[in-house]
Amino acid sequence: MRQFIESLPDGWTIYVWMIAAAGILVGAVFMLRWAAKNKQFDEDIKYVVFDEKDKDKMEPEEYEKSREVIAHQEELRKEYLRKKADRYAQQRQHKQ
Repeated sequence: MRQFIESLPDGWTIYVWMIAAAGILVGAVFMLRWAAKNKQFDEDIKYVVFDEKDKDKMEPEEYEKSREVIAHQEELRKEYLRKKADRYAQQRQHKQ
């Protein structure tokens, strides 16, 4: 193996680096695509950490926004859990 590597012309390592860089870029594109599909770039997610005790620390508009975001997140959670229960029920039916 060492003899093979030594027999390669000068500058061959740049191709290894280029292939590695291409792999990293392709991986980054797939990760960004996944993040966009799974709503990972939602700016309103910051409001989820607030609760009723934070009302006096926030402006009225911000507080209302936080309540809307939390209500929306709860709806999404219920929908996800409903779909998960449906899939589980279908799997149990197929096994029987």
